[in-house]
Amino acid sequence: MTNTRSRRSVLIIISLLLGMIVLSMFCLSVGSVNIPMRDVFRTLTGQNMGSSELILLKFRLPRILAAILIGAALAVSGALLQGVIRNPLASPDILGVTGGASAATVAFLTLFSGYSVHWVPVVAVIGALLAVLINYTLAWKRGVSTYRLVLIGLGLSTALGALTMFLLISGPAYLAAQVLNWMTGSIYGISWKYVGVISPWIIVFIPLSFVYAKELTIQSLGDALATGLGSRLQITRIMVLLYSVALAGAAVGVAGMISFLGLMSPHIARRLVGNSYSLVIPVSALVGAILLLLADLAGRMLFMPLDIPAGVFTAGIGAPFFLYLLFKRKPIH
Repeated sequence: MTNTRSRRSVLIIISLLLGMIVLSMFCLSVGSVNIPMRDVFRTLTGQNMGSSELILLKFRLPRILAAILIGAALAVSGALLQGVIRNPLASPDILGVTGGASAATVAFLTLFSGYSVHWVPVVAVIGALLAVLINYTLAWKRGVSTYRLVLIGLGLSTALGALTMFLLISGPAYLAAQVLNWMTGSIYGISWKYVGVISPWIIVFIPLSFVYAKELTIQSLGDALATGLGSRLQITRIMVLLYSVALAGAAVGVAGMISFLGLMSPHIARRLVGNSYSLVIPVSALVGAILLLLADLAGRMLFMPLDIPAGVFTAGIGAPFFLYLLFKRKPIH
């Protein structure tokens, strides 16, 4: 039985990986200028030096790679939060993580516009961490209730959204349009520079998440049983929370508020491979990458020549999904 489940999980991961690659190739091929798949392959292998090279290598490829990295980061961040809090409603945007990252980033862009873009993820992570600390402090009352965390997180997100709008209005007028587009969750215009900015955060913190995957699986059984099995509850929670904040903050710093991706992806992953976090983490990453690729593709293709931010589509799907979970109110087992 165990071997059958393991083979099924491996098959699912391979299928998702292949699906992501095929979808990425399709995204490279289509757009305002359609490029035959043959030319896409030739360009990627360095054989085609024609006019399609500029479109593919300078504009579409960094955008697609950024979508994969950002989608994976937000999805794993959501999976870690849901594991450590043991609440299916937990996600970076609902707990105020992305709100804190967004407010800090807008403050940085409006007040310190001359600084390097490499500082943006760092500032966003600091803002996200401060938001989480505020949430935990306000939610603490003889311990932390998970539903208090969610409710306070929703209120905190609203307050941080208001602060972000105040910073936007009070900042330089020439930055308003750029920052507003970023706030809606867009990867439009992302260059190789931004791919380089977010890549180290993904490369470091997603592999580190696997260190605590077994601990998260054990803790999902309950604190008493986890303690009896030797799980280090507080150390695991602190470290996992830091990893989650780092991933979500870095993603928001580059792409803005891409809502509900961290909520939906872990649920889909658990439906596919169960509750073992050794499997939930990689499957969440792949699902998040695919969802953001699809959202960005829809934004590029459905309303041409307009380029609609991907965050519009993730929010449109994620909001009803959140309401469904809110009314269902089933804990993670």
